[in-house]
Amino acid sequence: MDSQIEASRSRSPVVKKAAAGVVLIVVAALAIKIVIGFVMAIFWTVVVIAAVLAVLWAVKTLVW
Repeated sequence: MDSQIEASRSRSPVVKKAAAGVVLIVVAALAIKIVIGFVMAIFWTVVVIAAVLAVLWAVKTLVW
């Protein structure tokens, strides 16, 4: 009977470690996705500002 109790106890930490590993992988994936989204938002903001400045420069060059 003691061997069955010890067997179930030894399996429990493995399951907990596996669950913790899965949680870490999921959180890391979400963090990477958030960071990539933030970088892309900054990139597209810079692209839009550059496009607006280019249009203003072109209009100024053609009109004035």
